[in-house]
Parts: sequence; structure tokens; C-alpha cells
Amino acid sequence: MSPVLSGVLQLTALVAALALVYRPLGDYMARVYSSEKHLRVEKWIYRSIGADPDAEMRWPAYLRGVLAFSFVGVLFLYLLQRIQGILPDSVSLGFTAISPDQAFNTAASFVANTNWQSYSGEQAMGHAVQTLGLAVQNFVSAAVGIAVAVALVRGFARSRTGELGNFWADLVRGTVRVLIPISVVGALVLVACGAIQNFAGIHEIGRLTGGTQQVNGGAVASQEVIKELGTNGGGYFNANSSHPFENPNAFTNLFEIFLILVIPFALTRTFGKLVGNVKQGYAILATMGVIWLGFTALMMWTEFAGHGAALEAAGGAMEGKEQRFGVGASAIFGVATTLTSTGAVDSFHSSFTGFGGGITLLGMMLGEIAPGGVGSGLYGMLVMAIIAVFIAGLMVGRTPEYLGKKIGTREIKLAACYILITPTLVLGFTALSMALSGPPESMLNTAANSVDGSGAHGFSEVLYAFTSGANNNGSAFGGLNANTPWYNTTIGLAMLLGRFLPMVFVLALAGSLAEQKPVPETAGTLRTEKPLFAGLLVGAILIITGLTYFPALALGPMAEGLS
Repeated sequence: MSPVLSGVLQLTALVAALALVYRPLGDYMARVYSSEKHLRVEKWIYRSIGADPDAEMRWPAYLRGVLAFSFVGVLFLYLLQRIQGILPDSVSLGFTAISPDQAFNTAASFVANTNWQSYSGEQAMGHAVQTLGLAVQNFVSAAVGIAVAVALVRGFARSRTGELGNFWADLVRGTVRVLIPISVVGALVLVACGAIQNFAGIHEIGRLTGGTQQVNGGAVASQEVIKELGTNGGGYFNANSSHPFENPNAFTNLFEIFLILVIPFALTRTFGKLVGNVKQGYAILATMGVIWLGFTALMMWTEFAGHGAALEAAGGAMEGKEQRFGVGASAIFGVATTLTSTGAVDSFHSSFTGFGGGITLLGMMLGEIAPGGVGSGLYGMLVMAIIAVFIAGLMVGRTPEYLGKKIGTREIKLAACYILITPTLVLGFTALSMALSGPPESMLNTAANSVDGSGAHGFSEVLYAFTSGANNNGSAFGGLNANTPWYNTTIGLAMLLGRFLPMVFVLALAGSLAEQKPVPETAGTLRTEKPLFAGLLVGAILIITGLTYFPALALGPMAEGLS
């Protein structure tokens, strides 16, 4: 079978699997977040944290819950890393405490659902930090994202009230009823297919080229499944999902891509059910699907169409790709992980063709909304829908409306602030990193000392790092030495600001919408469930992103691809 045909068949199987679970999973999540009943284990959790799950919250209270919970998560994970040197399992493995700047970066990363790693997992983190710290944050940071998305959906669904539900109830339900059950089943699948799950120490193993190397054991399968399902991305091993202990074969590779995409796509069905119009969910799904399939097709084309005898003999651009996956599966994985806020990788993005690397960059620059991260993809797409409705209203001279709510001055300002945050962080930190330089031991050890490349590709490495951090993605080109005080600090700040500042505007927008009186539909109302609106939304996303990032893309991947 040709590599191209293999890639197409894998993509077809993936689409079929996603379509099969779309409706039942979407309907189930709608029931989870609209139910008035609490499970026994949930009641125990509420009592232990002193929360009243039935108390409704307005958006400021909901936001305080998000920020307070996340702050405690950052503090706990930071302290856990700093005391790693005295934890029994770390002592036996020979691991020491993580440095302050790297501990801050990692804590910010996992709490922000980014999982950017400036360290080699198996060489830096012991079982306690991996399991009690990183794995736990994989669950709860994903649940926070879904909770914020559900709060925004309630803003559209409710009227004449500023109440958006209860953050603690949404957080617990997302973790207990959605993420944990799927993760248990997924972990069993991965273990059955060859992923490891243990708390073993260091093993000496032989190498094909002679000599030995040390390999750790670990609770890998359980962390791998929530890494993908929660669109987190942090690998147990430095090689991430290209490591055979995390991703043993072609089936597990496709299964992990499925896990990355299943909840973000299914949430569009949840959205339609909660607002009482499933066609609205289908319109958002169509928008996400068109962008995802378009990017996947472009990535497969550019990676298969490499010129030169070596590339033609290999069947495509095989540099940096695992032989057991091939070009097609690596292209599908690369697009899935950068169009969501996942960051897991099964290939070396820095080794993609110039245009291939540009596609991964552009996928993150869209705001990771096709389908995006768990929760963050849906609320990001709904904000873009508000922008598209506003643009349509300007065209026809009518006050824009979306789902029966007027999009007035307050709403469009909040939406505009949302879409401006990430570009400001990405371009600002990239410019500073390229402009500043200093000796290796100084804080200003930036691009001049850290980039493993020059010219357009070196610039792309820095641009990619901050795009990944600010968009809560976590993947990297791989040629950048990010474990320096400068990059640990600035990327850490980009991750926190890129995660939580947008949530401020999303929840404020939800509160504003919930307070409104519904607007009756008339003959002049824009039908936002129709293909015309989906096409307008796709165009608005691509144009806004293109105008924002085109100069930076022209200096990096486009220049490299045309050279």
C-alpha cells in the first residue's frame, strides 16, 4: 500500500470514529452539565472543600473560583517540584529538586493546560511529581476549560439573569463524570496495545549500536490517555508520543489522535443541546471540520510532495518522523495537536518542511478553535462567531444578533479584547527575545544563545515557542533551548496570561449575555445555523488571523519554504 493511500485511509477511519461517538458523547455531556442531581462521590468532594454546588454564581464569582483554584494549583505544583529532592521515590531514582525558574514554568504550564516542557520528563521528574502533580493537573485544568465553555453557553441559553451556574459543580462533574471514565477505558486500551503502566525504577537496556542506556518505568498509560483526552500534551518521556512506551504502534497513534479530537468536536453537540437548537451546534461543527480537514489535506500534501531523490525514495519528508507511523499519520497528528491546545507530538515539528512547519504555526495562531482544546476551542469559536455576526451586521446595517441575543457595544468590546490578547503576547515576547541577547549565565540568554538554527528557521523556532505558550498548546519546534531563565520566565508568563486573561473576557461576556432579554427572530435575522454563516465564520477566522500574523509568518516559515 502506498504511503499516500495509507494516510487517506487512516484519516477516513478517524472521521468515521469521531462521527460514531459525536452524538452520544455530546448528548451525555449536555446531561452532565444540566442535571440537578449529585453523585455520592461528588457530594463528598463538595463537603471536603466547603462548596455549595447548588448556589448559582454571577460571572465575577465564577471567575474568582477559576482563578483561586488555578492559583492553588500553581502553588502546589511549584512546591512539589521544589521539594522533589527529599521525596522517597525521587531519592531512589537520583532526582533532585527542580530549579525555581523551571519549577515556575512547569507549574504555570500544567495549570494553564499547556504542558510546555523545558525538561526531559524521564530524567527530571520522579513518580510522585508525575502522578500527584502533573497527572492531576491534566484532569482538572481540562475540566476548568470545559466549565468556562459551559458558562458561556449558559449565557446564551439564559435570559434576564446574570447567573452562570456553579464553578465547583462544573469542575467536579467534568472530572468525575466525563474525564475519569473515558480515561480509565482509554488507559486499558493503551496498556493492552503495549504502553507501560508501573512504578518501576531505572533499567539498564542494551542498544542496537552497542553499549547500554537507562530507561525509567512509570504510570505512563494513565497519564498518556488524559494527556490526549484533556488536550494537555505533556509527555512522560522527552520523546513524547513518539516514544514506544507512550505510543507503541500505528493503532495507538490513531487512537491518541481520536482522543485529542473527540471531546472538542462533541462539545458542539453539547452546545446545541444546551441552547435548544442542535442546528447551531452543527454550524459550529461544520466550521471546525472544514478548517481541520483543510489543514490536514495541506499538511499531507506538503509533507508528501518533498523534492529530491532522498525524499522521493522515502515516500515523503521522513526526517524527524517515526517509521512505524509514516508521513500520513504524522501529518494528521501534527495538525490535530496544533489545531487543538494539546501539544503532544509523534514527530519532530522542526523537521517538517518549511510550509509544513508554517501550517502547524498557523493552526495555533487561529486560536486553536478547529476544534480547539477541551472547552477553550468551543468558547473561542463562539467568540469568533460573535465577531462574524458583527461583521455581517455592518454589511447590512442591522444590529447584530446571535442566538437571540443582541451583540452591542459591550459584547463586541469584550470579544475584541479576547482576540487581541494572544497576538499581543506572541508578537511582543517574540520581538523581545529576538532583540535581546546576553551571556549564557544571564537572564537575557535569549535567541542569540538558545536557537539551534539561523535565519528564517531560527526565527520560526522562537515564534513557535511563544505561539505555543500563549495559545496553551505546549508543542515545540525542538531546536530551541528553552530551559533558560529568560524562556522559563517569559513563556511561563505567556502561558498564564494566555490562559486566564481570555477567560476573564469570556465570563464577562457570558454574564452580559445572560442578563439580556431575548430578541425575537424576524425576517431580517441572520440565520446562523445555515452554511452561509459557516462560510462567513471560516472567512472571518482566516482573514483576522492572516492580517494579524502574516508579517511574522513571512519572516519565518514562508521565507524558509520559498528559499
